[in-house]
Amino acid sequence: MAEGVVALLIAKLGFALAKEAATFGASLLCKEASALKGLFGEIREAKEELESMQAYLQGAERFKDTDETTGIFVNKVRGFAFEIEDVVDEFTYKLEDTHGGFATKMKKRVKHIKAWRRLTLKLQDIKGRLQGADRRKVRYDMRGIDRGGCNNVQSRSADHSLNPPREEDLVGIEENKDKLMHWLVGDLEEQGSKIATIWGMGGVGKTTLVHHVYKAVKMDFAKYAWITVSSSYQVEDLLRQIATELGVAIGLADANRNLVEVIHNHLQGSEYLIVLDDVWHLDVWFKVRNAFPTESTSRFVITTRIQEVALLATKNCTIKLEPLERHHAWQLFCNEAFWNNEKKTCPDELEILAQMFLDKCGGLPIAIACVGRLLSCRHPTYSEWKSLYKELELQLSNNVILDVNAVLKVSLEDLPTDLKNCFLYCTMFPEDYLFQRRQVMRHWIESGFIKEAGNKTLDEVAEGYLNKLVNRSLLQVVERNRAGQVYRCRMHDILRVLALTKSEEESFCHVYNGLTPFSTKKTRRLSIQSTNVEQLAPLLCATSLRSLHVFESHLRIDSLEAFLKPFNLLSTLDLQGVQIKRLPKIVFNLFNLRFLGLRDTHIEYLPKEIGRLQNLEVLDAYNSMLSALPVQVATLRKLKYLYVVTIPAGADERVLTFEGIQVPKGIGNLTDLLALQLIEASSEVLFQLGYLTKMRSFSITKVRSGHWADLCGAIAKMVHLVHVTIHSLDQREVLQLESLCLPPTVLEVVIYTQLDQRVLPQFVSSSSKLINLTGLHLGWSKLDENSFACLLGLHGLVTLVLNKAYDGKELNFPATSLPKLKYLRIWDAPNLSRVTIKQRAMQNIVQLILSDCPELKHLPHGIEHLSTLEYLKLCDISEELTRKLQLNEESKECNEDWMKISHVRWVDFN
Repeated sequence: MAEGVVALLIAKLGFALAKEAATFGASLLCKEASALKGLFGEIREAKEELESMQAYLQGAERFKDTDETTGIFVNKVRGFAFEIEDVVDEFTYKLEDTHGGFATKMKKRVKHIKAWRRLTLKLQDIKGRLQGADRRKVRYDMRGIDRGGCNNVQSRSADHSLNPPREEDLVGIEENKDKLMHWLVGDLEEQGSKIATIWGMGGVGKTTLVHHVYKAVKMDFAKYAWITVSSSYQVEDLLRQIATELGVAIGLADANRNLVEVIHNHLQGSEYLIVLDDVWHLDVWFKVRNAFPTESTSRFVITTRIQEVALLATKNCTIKLEPLERHHAWQLFCNEAFWNNEKKTCPDELEILAQMFLDKCGGLPIAIACVGRLLSCRHPTYSEWKSLYKELELQLSNNVILDVNAVLKVSLEDLPTDLKNCFLYCTMFPEDYLFQRRQVMRHWIESGFIKEAGNKTLDEVAEGYLNKLVNRSLLQVVERNRAGQVYRCRMHDILRVLALTKSEEESFCHVYNGLTPFSTKKTRRLSIQSTNVEQLAPLLCATSLRSLHVFESHLRIDSLEAFLKPFNLLSTLDLQGVQIKRLPKIVFNLFNLRFLGLRDTHIEYLPKEIGRLQNLEVLDAYNSMLSALPVQVATLRKLKYLYVVTIPAGADERVLTFEGIQVPKGIGNLTDLLALQLIEASSEVLFQLGYLTKMRSFSITKVRSGHWADLCGAIAKMVHLVHVTIHSLDQREVLQLESLCLPPTVLEVVIYTQLDQRVLPQFVSSSSKLINLTGLHLGWSKLDENSFACLLGLHGLVTLVLNKAYDGKELNFPATSLPKLKYLRIWDAPNLSRVTIKQRAMQNIVQLILSDCPELKHLPHGIEHLSTLEYLKLCDISEELTRKLQLNEESKECNEDWMKISHVRWVDFN
């Protein structure tokens, strides 16, 4: 990972050098100019040296574990990079410190002359030591290392760590085994080619499943081959391997022939089966497919950890393997731990401990097998097992996860540098923590891992990285939002243990929980998950820490104050969930701070000293106790994300009773703002919103009709807007929606106001031109049958929510209406008594919620046409319909109503 550290440092050095022209353009003292000139020169040389070294490090990272000399050098480079970063951050910190009056500033400049010279000498010293380490590395470098093929060896060793599975290892695969066998041999008389793909995270049992099926069906084919594909494959080597496995003799005469042609001729006219195991790259298939004749009956099976590779499958021939369910995991555990016991059952006195071991494995078959095998070699006594469990918790028993490491390590090595940094950052979160998409994206961006690519914004690049980690089976999706985006995800426990070990080895980040020994190595990022921080601070180098996450909600403010005192170069401070009412004063001395996380805290106010944090880019005070922001916030010109949403205690999620916050008049100075949520409308603020032209996400509340013209004018200038939320002062306020002009970039619109029914068609007509609009939430709108019909013209909608917005008696969905709609939620429709759905309406609907509809006495007429419907919720409907559904559910009668919704997977009513 040294190449990741160096890559980030090169970017930081470039940023520092960019200040050179502006610095010398200012009025400088003679000695000050001379000192700065020397320092900038050393920074430039350091950048050039690291750029030259970067390519070498990318290659060295792949084989440093097998070459001790290389490993030592890579660790040295990482240490030097940290030292250079400390120098550059201190330089930037002092250069940008312009607080105080004229006399104070002059004193600082004189004082800084000594600092510039000291930092120059320090860089010279680091450069000398770096060059010395480089010479020693060359002197003692091992000769003849096949660097290009090393990753190939590692990949193969990982693959071969899985021995051919025994019958008892085959737990929980019956359904998938039958499915795969049917695809391969169930219709062999069907001519042509078929590709089946099996995908999932490393160690989940892909190879085990396919190997079992392969043994069972291969004799049904005239020719067959099992090919293990390395992550750094060479096409010619792969073709030779295929030829060898198929029994094609490649003699001297064939050496100059096209291998594709040789294999093609050998397979011509035959029924054949090819397994490509552990495919990492999409282009593997496209580079070898011409070797396989398409007119023959052929079956291919591809196993992979990458979703885009899995998409190569013939339609409906994809299996995604998930970790084992609990009962299957228990069966496999007992098979392994008690393999020499005739009954293969766990003694009663060991069952609690056995379940604890099983919890650690997280349903991952390879982990269960490894732990089970280790336990089978220990005496089956409580004390022996308890001792081993403590070792496993402390991650000291490396042999426990040796095979797991071999399988999963290659997943990390295959990642590009920036993606690897993003993945390792996720180890900052506690075990089983569910982190939100935007939460982790903000941290990646502020850490410098995300760079703009083409016309994509940083947010779009970051979301692409998140999707790549999900598609590579490195992160597990727990929940998606209504637009299908990842909303919350987690890291598998076993994968987290291995990634955390890697992360700590590389000094990328450390986790302190008060239980395990804490290393005194320099660490750049720290995750505190314990209240006992007093003993921690002395172990850390004052200049090392850049990012601090606190996940202990009961941490005292005095403990936090004392802990933060040495770390004046901190750039990220995330206190999400910490139950403190005020921030320690020391926070406002952190001039390097870029991210301040106060989400879900009890912070009641921010002092005027917040204005000292001139580098702040993210202020996340979502669901804190803030009611207003000080005027000094308007001086934070680098601020990009400002989240100040307040959720009142006991708030009903359906009504979205979020409260806004008062922002200072100078908010228009923050021209780099990309997100502003949720502010209270006022004439002074509305006048300045027009300057925020980069805005992508904007929310405002307490809007009066008198504010409307200014608000529409400001929004018209937000040409990059993606999400917009507008709440009127109350349910009686009428806003003239037809004058709202939204940019074509808008994806989601949330509007809570009473609407003028006469002008609604104009708003819908203009909205229909918004080609990206997928979500519409309306509240307090007083829609009726006629005005609702206008909404049916929004053909691109995926989500439609009407919350206390519909006053009509009937809802009608004509044929072909809302063709892309997946989520329809109607809350608090007091007069709604009938819903009619014509055939071919809402053909993609997945979720339908009808809540607080006391007059609804019948199921929606035509609901049986909604073949894609998976979830139906009927809440607080008429007693008549509720009683009818309850009686029929209890008696299991298949009456007409239940027949209509028999295809719906989940039906919820009360």
